[in-house]
Amino acid sequence: MSNGPHAKLAELGHTLPEVVPPVASYVPAVQSGQLVYVSGQLPSVEGKLLATGKVGAGVSAEQAKDLAQRCALNALAAIDSLVGLENVVKIVKVGGFVAAAPGFTAVPGVINGASDLFTAVFGEAGRHARSAVGVAELPLDAPVEVEVIVEVS
Repeated sequence: MSNGPHAKLAELGHTLPEVVPPVASYVPAVQSGQLVYVSGQLPSVEGKLLATGKVGAGVSAEQAKDLAQRCALNALAAIDSLVGLENVVKIVKVGGFVAAAPGFTAVPGVINGASDLFTAVFGEAGRHARSAVGVAELPLDAPVEVEVIVEVS
């Protein structure tokens, strides 16, 4: 399947990371019927956050956009381990959370880091509904968190 999601990720210069272990009492992803719900993913690599702090004060919007892309890669790893990326029919909904400094309002642009990756990997099937919310705090002082709902075959 040379044109599948794994090949597209490689073409984009990405490899799927290991599934991020939960930091509390939950699982990374769960399937119910044809939907997979992915728990909120933080921008971590090998168990370590790539950055901490508030976007707009210590974490730039551009850096946060890259961190949102990392969250999306971690979400794709969770999906792949549960059902396989080749079984994704549609990215249905993305929820993005940004630990925003007071006055930082460019939250949607940050979450584009995740949304753009999903569209690049899945094409039209990667276009989705979305929420992008600025919050006071995120777990472990992460700047960004992304959750995803996908339809699978």
